[in-house]
Amino acid sequence: MNDRVVVKWLTPPVPLPRTPEVLAHLVDVGFKDTAPPYAALTRVDGPQEVLLALVTGYLPEATDGWEWCADEAEAGRTDFAPTLGRLAADLHLALSTFPTSASPAPASPASASPASASPAEPTPPGPERNAVRAEAALREALELTDGDDGDWLAGHAGQLRQELVPLAEPVTSPRILIHGDLHVGQILRWRDGYAVIDFDGNPTVTGADPLQPAARDVAQLTTSLQHVAQVAIKRRGTSPDDAARWAAEARTRMLAAYRDRLAGRGAADLLDESLIRPFEIEQECRELIYSARHLPRWRYAPMGVLRDRYPEESR
Repeated sequence: MNDRVVVKWLTPPVPLPRTPEVLAHLVDVGFKDTAPPYAALTRVDGPQEVLLALVTGYLPEATDGWEWCADEAEAGRTDFAPTLGRLAADLHLALSTFPTSASPAPASPASASPASASPAEPTPPGPERNAVRAEAALREALELTDGDDGDWLAGHAGQLRQELVPLAEPVTSPRILIHGDLHVGQILRWRDGYAVIDFDGNPTVTGADPLQPAARDVAQLTTSLQHVAQVAIKRRGTSPDDAARWAAEARTRMLAAYRDRLAGRGAADLLDESLIRPFEIEQECRELIYSARHLPRWRYAPMGVLRDRYPEESR
């Protein structure tokens, strides 16, 4: 890294993902809230092309989201949240015009929105796929979480499974190419504002459909705010009550700004709010899986969030 560019080396190299194409598309449609992409280094490896490195612009005075957002939680400030909501909405509006984005059903020319105006693909069995994926995540989280946390999770499996029921319903919002791993750690605060980074998808999910409801990204972002609150409790000495109030206010302000931005661009249908809660539950299960397989010390964050959702049962 120097004062001009950042080179991200992929070790080992990976089969060429859509990342360079996605970054080029964001440039084409005028989305600027990311590190400016400069180049992708690839090579032919047998029958396939692999990605070796990505070169992007350097963002001066950039701070990782887990740091700057924890600072905000510790101080009880939520003025950043509307900016985050607008950033996420602008990102989804831009990604909704990526050539692979698709609507659940063809829209008439008079009613087409930016989120449904791009070339469509045949609709896969979305509801079944969402429900099966979420149930598999819950089942794996139950298998991998041990001790008192495992006992608590098993005791609440019925409630958690009930939360996932809406995922079995038909998806009515457009399916777009989402970020796929949109948490606060992927949002840098730098000298001139905020920037979303790392368009490589969720490293803990294999075989995910690249076309998803925008609500999945939104749910991961809201969940990460709750994780920040848990970080503030554990590492910054913030009281649980103050952290919970901060997370609730930040979530509310972020979602309000997200909705307002979509509505202002004639794309309110991009967000199906009935999917946010079940996607949040699925995401917590994935956090527990990630913790069990890669980072055991992280388990306190998703378990803290889940316990806070059922305070009367967890006392």
